[in-house]
Amino acid sequence: MSDRLTGKVAFITGVARGQGRAHAVRMAAEGADIIGVDIAGPLPDFVPYDSATPDDLEETVKLVEATGQRIVTSVVDTRDHAGMKAAVDAGVEELGRLDIVVANAGIASPQPWDQITVESFRELMDVNVTGTWNAVMAGAPRIIDGGRGGSIVLISSAAGIKMQPFMVHYTASKHAVTGMARAFAAELGKHRIRVNSVHPGPVNSAMGSGDMVDRIMAATETNPQLSHMLTPFLPDWIADPEDVADVVLWLASDESLKVTAGAIAVDLGSTQY
Repeated sequence: MSDRLTGKVAFITGVARGQGRAHAVRMAAEGADIIGVDIAGPLPDFVPYDSATPDDLEETVKLVEATGQRIVTSVVDTRDHAGMKAAVDAGVEELGRLDIVVANAGIASPQPWDQITVESFRELMDVNVTGTWNAVMAGAPRIIDGGRGGSIVLISSAAGIKMQPFMVHYTASKHAVTGMARAFAAELGKHRIRVNSVHPGPVNSAMGSGDMVDRIMAATETNPQLSHMLTPFLPDWIADPEDVADVVLWLASDESLKVTAGAIAVDLGSTQY
């Protein structure tokens, strides 16, 4: 354990598994206490991968507590503005402050453009855009209350820099998150709150479970020439959640005090051509 975040408190969405869990454990290992939320239940019907469960959320709690830090969790749908605010307020009441927000929760679904329904477009945008906005709106006022400044990190995607074939709705949502980070950075800067976006490429997580791979392959067959649009420069092809967590930790720490309105890619170079 190091001390890059000692005495600080981080609010993280989508904390039950994958990248959200990695952010929580990594920050706890650096001395932060955690306020965590997750839906920990069924995702919309058009999402092809497995949903997080209450057991997943409990495992995150155990992993954070194993570092010696505290964690306060709530089962909340990030689209629920009042629920998000209540979760943050309860966490601050118990842990005493808030310094960091990581808006990580989001969903994806491979669908060719003409197979996306009005309902699935609206629902994905609501989770990925409104849910991210809710995280900032719940957390930023509590950071301001502390008067110490802080860091907000919005998890976008490589699709928020370039695009993701066969995911018009996902690409649109992640470009919105990219713009949201810049806009919040401008207005929150006077409070010494830095706001940046992080843009992972493929990540080895539960988002690849269930029927996700089959759905990607089926969508690719409708236009095979798009299949190599996100080919990486590095030979690994895929990152682990902990790789993304290292970058988020840096943005949360004082090592990045002069970095704001940035869009940091963690994509093995795949968006750079």
